[in-house]
This record gives sequence, structure tokens and C-alpha cells, in this order.
Amino acid sequence: MAETWGLGTRCVQSGWQPKNGEPRVVPIYQSTTFKFDSAEQMGRLFDLEEAGYFYTRLANPTNDAIAARINALEGGVAAILTSSGQAASFYAITNIAGTGDHIVASAALYGGTFNLFANSLKSFGIDFTFVPNNASDTELSAAFRPNTKAVFGESLTNPSLEVLDIERYAAVAHAHGVPLIVDNTFPTPIFCRPLEWGADIVIHSTSKYFDGHATSVGGVIVDGGSFDWQAHSERFPMLTRPEDTYHGTNFSESFGNAAYHARLLAVMMRDFGAIPSPHNAFLTGLGIETLHLRMARHVENARQIARYLAGHPNVSWVRFPELETDDQYALARKYLPNGSCGVVSFGVRGGREAAMRFMDALKLCAVVTHVADTRSSVIHPASTTHRQMSDSELKAAGVSPDLVRLSVGIEDAVDIIADIEQALSIG
Repeated sequence: MAETWGLGTRCVQSGWQPKNGEPRVVPIYQSTTFKFDSAEQMGRLFDLEEAGYFYTRLANPTNDAIAARINALEGGVAAILTSSGQAASFYAITNIAGTGDHIVASAALYGGTFNLFANSLKSFGIDFTFVPNNASDTELSAAFRPNTKAVFGESLTNPSLEVLDIERYAAVAHAHGVPLIVDNTFPTPIFCRPLEWGADIVIHSTSKYFDGHATSVGGVIVDGGSFDWQAHSERFPMLTRPEDTYHGTNFSESFGNAAYHARLLAVMMRDFGAIPSPHNAFLTGLGIETLHLRMARHVENARQIARYLAGHPNVSWVRFPELETDDQYALARKYLPNGSCGVVSFGVRGGREAAMRFMDALKLCAVVTHVADTRSSVIHPASTTHRQMSDSELKAAGVSPDLVRLSVGIEDAVDIIADIEQALSIG
């Protein structure tokens, strides 16, 4: 039934359908452990011969219910929650890549993701080649190596708001025998479903629009079930050869098109344990119930504010892909026809110092290290979220010194605009 529901119904109903006499709302299973009457049954659980719960570090009923809701929204075969969006990015790569392997990634990434890839995972022996987000097929293909294991990009980049040409990136990735991994945090599945455009794996920072209220850090990885790991078995031994730590289990043979998810659960969560608390998962689930309503308001407010900023004399440029003057407009019409997100990036005339003065003068919009919740907020990425990047890396990521990232909330648009107006007049 859930496959035929609209996205709004999935937000509210998916993941938890109580049986007769069960709680209407998904319960919080706030327990580390689960009891069994038989040692033999627990052994079968450890051997992956039977489904069930035995320790929350690997899986928990509350977490699984919320993961199933997100999976229904994205249209995958299975999903797993992580303790943060960074953990989701880490797991998404290391579930199929290790020392000596290589990844092709868009250079236009969130600063934390870029640092994870360019530095931390590099220290693990995983090398990354960063390409322009608008790289041609020839440029993309030139970045591949014999040891390349995946292509990674953001559907809508943070904070430069560039739209990934998902269909084209997927075609190039598949031509080279690797999956496309897409971070879909900003549009959410309400406005973009990357699996429908050829992506194979989708991740989110659920701390953003899914939670929506700045209460719970979290992440999620959705396995699209579309990539044929067995057809490229030599490239992906983690999924297609016996796993010694699970008595020789071959994930591809045992779990078919959900092999990627099965290894995430059985190996990555077992060994690294970046699972969210059931209470955080519960709060994320509450947020998802209104996701379709909030996204509509976020985007409508952002449209009004982007148009206002585009006409302001103290604003030197505006990036919002729904503006007809934006160079991302054509791609936005293709991949984001019903809306993009609630984020607007712009430059304050006068550069970095003027941008700082503008932010300090705001009263309703708060200066916070966060984005995509109900309250409007601003940040200066070049000196915060992307501070560790060099000038050339900042340029490749689309982050200029004067860029202000405005996360438009669901307040009355007239009040947000009034706050921006008074701050721009002071700045």
C-alpha cells in the first residue's frame, strides 16, 4: 500500500503500522538489549540467519521504523539511520572503499564533507579526485582510475546551491562500473528523489529538514537496490566475496539487491557503532510527519526573499536556483520542478566585512552553526563551516569571501524581510 501513497501520506504513515492494540505512535525502545529464551536463536541472529534485535548498536525497532519511513520517501530497498550526517557520509564511502581505493567527487561540497574526504579519509588511504560540479562527461571520465569505487555529489550543494546533473553523473558512473552516491539533504525527497534519476545510494543529514526543529543530530543512508554488485564483483570484494567475520557470508549472494544495506548493518554498525539514540530517532520521526508542509512554506518564503534580495542595492549577487536569472535555473526546472529548498546564498556589497556587519545587525535571524530548521538563521561559510579550506578549494566549492548563507525559516516572510532590510541599511 505504501508504494501507492503520496509523499505527504508517507511522511505521516510509513514505517509504523500498528497492529490491533498496539501504540498508535511509534514507541521509543529505549533499551540497549533485547531478551531471548533461547541461546540458539540468539546465535542465529548473530549469524544473520534470522532477523531480529539483540543490541541497539546494530539495530533498534524505533530507529528502524524511522529509517523505513525515509526509505519509503526516497523509494529505496532499505535504509539505516546513523548518529550524524557526517557518519552517513563516512559509512557511505567506507562500506565499499578501503585503503588503496579512489572516489570521484564534486568539488562543491559542504565543508565538513570536503574535509572528511580530502583529509580524514585520505589518511585512511582512500584517495579523492574533486571535479567541478558542472564537469563535462569528458572531464568526469578523465577523473576515473582502475581503483575508483564510487562517484559522490550533492543534489543541491551547500552553500553554493549548484544543482547536480544527477542523470548525467549516474550515466558516467555506471559506464565505469561504479555507483553514484547523492547527498539529498537540501531538497529532501519532497522536492527531489535521486534514485529516480539513476542514483544508487542516497544519504541525508537528518539534523536538517527531516528533524526540522534543531533538536536531534542524525543521518541516514538509503540503499536504492539498483546497482548490480555481482556484475562488478572484482571491484567490490567487500560485498561479493566471503566475509570472514560472518562465517564466510557473501552479502551479494545472501541479500541480493540489498547487499549494500546488509553490510552497513552487519559490519559497519557492528564495528563503528555510530547509531542514533532511539529518542533522537523518535524526534526525527515527529519532524518527518510535517516535512511536506514545512518544505512548502520554507520554499515559498525563500522565493519571496530571493526576489527581494535580487532587487536590493546593497546586495551584489544572489544564488537561488529558482530565479530565472540564476545559471542553475534550467537544471532546477529538470530536477526540482516543485521547489528547491529554503536556503538562499548572497553577497553583501562591500565584501567580507560588510557581510559580517550585516549578520551582526540581524535581530530575528540568528547567527548559528546550523541550517534548515523552522527558525531563520545565517552563517558566513568562509569563516565557519568551510574555514579549513584553502582559497582555491573555496573557489572550487563556490564559496566566496562575501557569501552569506541564509536559511529561511517558516516565520512570516514579511517579518524576515523587514529584519534583512534593517540589517542591510546598517551594514
